[in-house]
Amino acid sequence: MELSTAIADVKKYDSSVDEALVEAIFKSLRPVHGNKDAMLVGCSDPSELTTVKRNFLMKKLGMDDSPELDAAVKETCETMKDVRMKGRITFYYLLTKKFGKESAYA
Repeated sequence: MELSTAIADVKKYDSSVDEALVEAIFKSLRPVHGNKDAMLVGCSDPSELTTVKRNFLMKKLGMDDSPELDAAVKETCETMKDVRMKGRITFYYLLTKKFGKESAYA
């Protein structure tokens, strides 16, 4: 995936996209860019949603485990429901913005 493609995908959900944040998320996921499955979030897979919560929200963004995290992941799935293959960059961007955790990428 190219950065410009990631930015275009995020623009579907945030017309005033923070391109620097998209780029930072893009760079942080560089090790998995070649793995198509790793670049997608499967909202129908409970273990995938747990991974997003634990590895992204709790570890990367430094949040404490709470029902709010589960709700935010489900809400993001709902926001992106019209897209079968949900891009991880966009998914992470939306969660980062929701919680105001852009500083995790500073």
